[in-house]
Amino acid sequence: MSASLEIQLIAVTAATGCALVGVFLVLRSMAMMADAISHTVLLGIVLIFFIVQDLQSPWLLIGAAAMGLLTVSLVEALNRTKLVKQDAAIGLVFPALFSLAVILISRYARGVHLDVDMVIMGELALAPFDRVTIFGLDLPHALATLSAILLINIVFILVFYKELKLSTFDPALAAAFGFSPALLHYGLMALVSVTAVGAFDAVGAILVVALIVTPAASAYLLTDDLRKMLLLSVAIGAGSALAGYWLARLLDANIAGSMATMTGVVFLIVFVLAPQRGVLTQLRRQALQRWRFAQTMLIIHLLHHEGAPDAAVECRAEHLQAHLRWQPDFAAQVIRDAERSGAVHQERGLLRLTDHGRRLAEAAMVR
Repeated sequence: MSASLEIQLIAVTAATGCALVGVFLVLRSMAMMADAISHTVLLGIVLIFFIVQDLQSPWLLIGAAAMGLLTVSLVEALNRTKLVKQDAAIGLVFPALFSLAVILISRYARGVHLDVDMVIMGELALAPFDRVTIFGLDLPHALATLSAILLINIVFILVFYKELKLSTFDPALAAAFGFSPALLHYGLMALVSVTAVGAFDAVGAILVVALIVTPAASAYLLTDDLRKMLLLSVAIGAGSALAGYWLARLLDANIAGSMATMTGVVFLIVFVLAPQRGVLTQLRRQALQRWRFAQTMLIIHLLHHEGAPDAAVECRAEHLQAHLRWQPDFAAQVIRDAERSGAVHQERGLLRLTDHGRRLAEAAMVR
């Protein structure tokens, strides 16, 4: 297997594992918790490393997961005091724990391959050189680790799918059914912690945040169905990882940075073009609502003056410009739209309601 293919497999595996847990973080409005956990787990890695003196030890994952849970607990403890909000609590906890990890590394681990820059930025190009043999297969260590984490994430979501879905959208109902929202919450946070530390060596903390949050946020703009959101998030994450790799090759740039950039590009495209929630759709909807409101104003105005002595003046197109303060072009367009919809017709320059238009105006006045 070539190094290029191995790097792409590592990138896709990392993206898939991060995207799966990211969906539930986004739905629970806890996206920033991913940023906090992806940094504070470094302290768990450092502390366990001081004990076991082995960067390949599985205890590092356990220590990282424990530190992730500690981060969540500290944030929630501060939030429960009602003295600070959750975003402020995250801003207080994770810089403190991450800074402590940086101090410990710089002071006691200078001669060890435990580098802060690599943890933050990552370097996928070096991942194929750290190898391990599993079941007779010679694989990159990062690929083996991330594949195991991805499998754990998939199994957890499949086994607890209904419970996760219910506790995400209605924690009170989940508790009434006998589920434990708190237990599921901390289980999910443990998965986020393990996923973050598993991706550290290969892609770095910055890309972990991008892969957890951005594909899930993009998928959220595309669908309301949780199953589809999970699949779309995985597809967007994997696609962005591959696109980022080839962009990095084209530009001779950092792979992790290019992957993070592509997740942002995909989100921007979805943000603008999403069928239901995209910016263009929202602008079209607002424009349509504006024209509909103008037509409603027109037919109510005509109904109000229908049969009145001033109808010959009030019900003319040129008078709308003065009475409703419409520009001539806008007034002409509203009248044309009203005529096409069958609500209004003109007789020698005089605007009259049709039976259909009269019913619409009366219904609008009742509302």
